[in-house]
Amino acid sequence: MNNLDKQYQSLLQDILDNGVEKSDRTGTGTISVFGRQIRHKMSEGFPLLTTKKMAFKTMVTELLWFLKGDTNIKYLVDNGCNIWNGDAYKNYVLNMSHLEIQDVLRNDNLMNQEQFINEIKTDDEFAKKWGELGPVYGRMWRAFDEDSYGGIDQIANLINDLKTNPDSRRLMVTAWHPGYNQHSVLPPCHYGFQVYTRELSLEERVKLCGYKTEIVPKTIERYGEEEHIKNCDVNNIPTRAISLMWNQRSVDTFLGLPFNIASYGLLLEIIAKEVNMVPDELIGNLGDVHLYSNHIEQAKEQIGREPFELPQLSYLDEYHYLTDVSLVGEIPFNKKIEEFRPDFFKVVNYQSHPAIKAPLSN
Repeated sequence: MNNLDKQYQSLLQDILDNGVEKSDRTGTGTISVFGRQIRHKMSEGFPLLTTKKMAFKTMVTELLWFLKGDTNIKYLVDNGCNIWNGDAYKNYVLNMSHLEIQDVLRNDNLMNQEQFINEIKTDDEFAKKWGELGPVYGRMWRAFDEDSYGGIDQIANLINDLKTNPDSRRLMVTAWHPGYNQHSVLPPCHYGFQVYTRELSLEERVKLCGYKTEIVPKTIERYGEEEHIKNCDVNNIPTRAISLMWNQRSVDTFLGLPFNIASYGLLLEIIAKEVNMVPDELIGNLGDVHLYSNHIEQAKEQIGREPFELPQLSYLDEYHYLTDVSLVGEIPFNKKIEEFRPDFFKVVNYQSHPAIKAPLSN
């Protein structure tokens, strides 16, 4: 059973039933509730909603952009990801004039958004200047507090700590920096995440070897625990499971949250593969959970749809995608990140209802 879509639909209904009207920075208006949570067991499938068609490649492209430490939309637009186009264009408009934005948008000397994005694609110097978004997620994840401490690579530190001290309670990454937020086109909505690991039982490890659940106790009894432990170790069967919990201050529930769920699900899969652990539970702690006023009817439509089964994640073997074939032994995680491509990841058996269009508020 697909519990994830059901949770999401319940959250939409919760907002419709209990949300209070609030103004917001975009001027659109919302109905909002506060303090909700999403929980998903990764063993039940990859967390890509099925009650509307999701743009999987777009989500992957944005996550890889974060992991590369990039803060310029050039990589995104070159790979067909338009999530940040509106923020970059708004920043361009506001920096071109001290007038109110409504007056600036009427100025015939300014490019429209389509022209602006075309310049990003075709003019590297223009992209370098106007495609930059400031200290957004990639900068914070890979070079936190760069001005003061030379840049802290939180992702590399997390991977190292998972390999050397997996029971640590400090397995955290933060994107929230009060001193930098004013220099970013948009302060982080999902502002941090924490991972947690636990040891797998022998029964769990044996199941990973391909044994059916119902025969695991008998096969362990027949061949002995030591023999099974040896077999698991020889086959590099993981000894730990890993969970991820992210925190989000502001939740665009109709457009943004489905991407956030899938993105952190993919991040959990990537980290788990790197440290040879089993993805366990994905948890989202949600602050201001809202529906924009122009998403109400779309939310009602999605609530009425019956979920399909969740898909599975598939990706190429790491040695097949690296362009530097001379690499031998263990490949550094930073090298892997640089080599990741959006088409490296795929979902298998993804069945969904049609997409539901809704405007993005910037």
